[in-house]
Amino acid sequence: MSRSGASGTSVDVSALVRTRAHHPEAIAEAAARRLRRPLVGASGRLMIIAADHPARGALGVGKDPLAMADRADLLERLCLALSRPGVDGVLATADILDDLLLLGALDGKVVMGSMNRGGLAGAAFELDDRFTGHRAEDLERLGFDAGKLLLRVDYEDPGSLATLYSTARAVDAMAERQLPVFVEPFLCRRSPGGLRNDLSAEAVTRSIAIASGLGGTSAYTWLKVPVTENPDDMARVMETSTLPAVLLGGDIGGDTDTAFEKWRGALQLPTVYGLVAGRTLLYPPDGDVAGAVDTAVGLL
Repeated sequence: MSRSGASGTSVDVSALVRTRAHHPEAIAEAAARRLRRPLVGASGRLMIIAADHPARGALGVGKDPLAMADRADLLERLCLALSRPGVDGVLATADILDDLLLLGALDGKVVMGSMNRGGLAGAAFELDDRFTGHRAEDLERLGFDAGKLLLRVDYEDPGSLATLYSTARAVDAMAERQLPVFVEPFLCRRSPGGLRNDLSAEAVTRSIAIASGLGGTSAYTWLKVPVTENPDDMARVMETSTLPAVLLGGDIGGDTDTAFEKWRGALQLPTVYGLVAGRTLLYPPDGDVAGAVDTAVGLL
C-alpha cells in the first residue's frame, strides 16, 4: 500500500514493513547518518510536533476515538508538519521515529524520544507510569537530541510515588549523558469521568516546583507546561522556576482559535522558549495541517 500525503511524501507501508522484516539494521543506519542540529537554533525558539500519544493508547482527537490509529495517515501528517518553515523537530516513541528515520524525514530536525508511556490511558495503574519507551542509553546510542517524560501526581494514588522516583532517576541518567530532558508535570485527580489534570494556577505552580527539584542536577532539565485555565495567571506561575520551558498543546476539542490565543501571551514570557503541540496541529478541524502549523509557528 502506497499513499501520498499533502506534503508530497509517499508513505509506502509495504516498503516500510519489508525493510523492518528483512533489513532491521536500516533504522540504526539511518540514525547514524542523520544530519543533526543544535537543540535551540538561530531563532532562539522551539517548535516541536508531538506524536507520542498512540503508545499510551490515547488515539482520540475530538469526537473520533481512533483518529490516530491510521499509521500511514499519521506519518503523512507528520511529514507535512516537519516540512513547514519554522518547525524544529518532533517528539515521538520509537516506532514512529523509526518510521520517520526510514522515510528520511528527520535530517536537520530536533528528535525527542518519549520515555515513559506505561501509564496507559484509563488504566487502573495509569499513575504508576513506568518507563516503557526510550531509555537514556537508547537516545544516546541513536544520536537523538532530547528526551521527554510525563509526571502526573495524584496525592491520593501511591502509583505517583513510583513515577516520581523513576522520573528522578531518568533525570540523572540523562544528565550523565548531557542530554536535555523535558519534564511534563501535572497535579491530577480521579473523577467519575476518568483522570483529570488540575490546570488551576496553584496546581500548575506546585507541579512546576516538584518537577524542578527532581534528580541530582537540574542542568539538563527543561519543563513542558500547560497553559493555566486562566491564561492571565501564566506570568505568575512561570516565576516558580528558572528552568527553560516550552508550552504543551493537547486535544482542545476542535477549537484551535482558542488554543492559539491561550498560547500567544504565554509564549512571550521570559522562561518560555517555544511550543510542543500534537493533535491540535496534526488533526485540525478543517483538515489544513499546513495552515495550523504555520499559524502556530507565527505565534513564536
